[in-house]
Order: sequence, then structure tokens, then C-alpha cells
Amino acid sequence: MDNKKDIRLMKGNEAIAEAAIRCGVDGYFGYPITPQSEVMETLMLLKPWETTGMVVLQAESEIASINMVYGGAGCGKKVMTSSSSPGVSLMQEGLTYLAGAELPCVVVNVVRGGPGLGTIQPAQSDYFQSVKGGGHGDYKLIVLAPASVQEMADFVELAFDLAFKYRNPALILSDGMIGQMMEKVELKPYKNRWTNEEIDQLHPWATTGKPAERERNIITSVELDPNAFERFNHKLQDKYRKMQEEEVRCEQFNCEDADYLLVAYGSSARICQKAMELARAKGLKVGLLRPITLFPYPTREIQALLGHVKGILSVELSEGQMVEDVRLAVDGKVKVEHFGRVGGVVHSPEEVVEALERKIIGG
Repeated sequence: MDNKKDIRLMKGNEAIAEAAIRCGVDGYFGYPITPQSEVMETLMLLKPWETTGMVVLQAESEIASINMVYGGAGCGKKVMTSSSSPGVSLMQEGLTYLAGAELPCVVVNVVRGGPGLGTIQPAQSDYFQSVKGGGHGDYKLIVLAPASVQEMADFVELAFDLAFKYRNPALILSDGMIGQMMEKVELKPYKNRWTNEEIDQLHPWATTGKPAERERNIITSVELDPNAFERFNHKLQDKYRKMQEEEVRCEQFNCEDADYLLVAYGSSARICQKAMELARAKGLKVGLLRPITLFPYPTREIQALLGHVKGILSVELSEGQMVEDVRLAVDGKVKVEHFGRVGGVVHSPEEVVEALERKIIGG
């Protein structure tokens, strides 16, 4: 197989599929829903089962697909699924089971507008569901928010690396804009899938069959002894705290001298980059902080800017969800407001600047 660098023009959803094959994914289990259907469609066209041996299967539902992921993850395999907002809602029970069993996997959510069946247009209104634990119990997902088609490709491998490092599900939280837009992408060389022997060595917890020299591995998320289950929950919280210490990722633009700060992720961050340029052309010292990990959240990075920032505008394609984490980070030290468009309507850079002037600078 040719391992030379490969540069192509492709959709974000197509980049997810290409990256999955190239980073040695063992299995993809999904169900079609707009605006992410091209992920599975691209995999079906590429037929990786003929080249790498990767399994690609259309399940009978999103509930079935996440439980197939559970089975593959329990065997130490690199497995993933993708969906869009209503489909990810159906996966919540499976995701909390995966977190409770400490199983690594990758889920891609190409967000569309809601609530309900909503619209197929882009939105960022799944933030709460993604970072606060949309299922039952005290658990967290690792959440990565790509802002380009290149990052859609790059974050597949990163998500798997983090998922296996922490034995925890990882979520790539995109939206319909990035999923459908086309950009130049540099695809990484192919990696071989792990052999069964490598899985036994790398992941001794996996259920790959019991050899004579060790006890059997049991994958479960149930514990009927309350004291034992409390200790397990404390273990999970220790793991999440370690993520917060070691895995925060964000980008900062013109934050060193900023009087005012825009905080935005994903497609909103792209729009805010232009809004920042327009504001600076008007003589306003505006910076942009873009969270790349939504969990763990860049709380300390925001706090480090509060010595000179006078106000913050959280820009989202929602009625205001991430703004709550911005306010928690700021702890009342400066003014924080929200600006968003919903229902599939996307804000313009000019609208962001106007909202900053109205809500923060002149508010």
C-alpha cells in the first residue's frame, strides 16, 4: 500500500472515513442520518474490507450500532460510529455503558439543529449533551471540536489515541457545515491494524480469550456493592481530573493585548477569526480563544487572560450552552455575554462584531 502523503479536496465527512481507514480502525458500525451520511457512504465506496480488513456495517439502528461498538471495544479493537444529533441521542445509554466499562471508542457527531427532528442545517446545540454526560451517571466523554476538514481527518487518530490512553469513549463534535464543506486535506500514511497478539500485549484488559496463565477478563459496568461502586466512581473522577490536567487543547489569536475576547469553537471559531479582523480594523483590540477540547475545557487558559480582558462574548450556533462554562471560568470577574444563531441560521462576521459592540463594549 502506498504510504506517500496524499493531498485531496474533500468533504469533512469524507475525511473522517479516509482517516479511519488510514489509522487502522478495525470496525465502523453506523446508521445513515443527514448531514453525516457520507461517512458511511464513503466507507462503502472505498471497500476497506478488501484492503485493510476493516469491517464496515450498516446496523439496523443507532442503538444497535453503539452496542456493536461496545462489543468491539470490549475486545480491544479500534471501533467507531458516526451519526447526527437525534441519532446520537439514541446512543446515550450505550455511551454511558462504554464509559462505565472503561472502554475506548470514537463517536462522531455531525450536529444538526434541534430540538426534536429539527433541521438538517448546522448547529452547535449538542454541547450540553456532549460535555456534561448526556446519559445517566457521573461520567465524561473526551470531546474534540474540529474547525476544518483537515482537523476532521487529524482528530480521528487523536481521538483514538486519547480513548485508549484513558480507556474512555472519545467524541468528535462537528457540525453540518464542516461535515459538508470541501477543503484541501493532507491525509496521513496508512497504519496497519493491530494484530491479536499486539492487542494482548497493549491492552491486557481486553476480552480476547482466557489463556491459562491469567484470570479471565470481565467487561461490565454493573456493581451491586455500593461501597465498591463508590470507589469505582471515585476512580473515574480521578481519571477525568487527570484529563483536565494533561489534555486541554485550545488556540489563541491576538489574545496577548486583547481588551475584549471572543470564545468560540468549531465553525463558529472560523467565523470569529474574520470578526476579530474586522473589529481590529475598527481599532478594537479583540482576541479569539478557540477551545479544541470541549472536555477537558480550557478554563485555566481563559482565567490567564482576565488580567487585561474587559469582557467576553461566547459565540455559538445555539441559544447559549458553552457560555455557562465561560462564566464558570470567569467567576464574575468580567462581563460575559452570549451571541448565537439557531435553527440552521449561521451568523456572519459582521453580526458578531455588532453583537460584541452592543453587548460587551457598549453594554
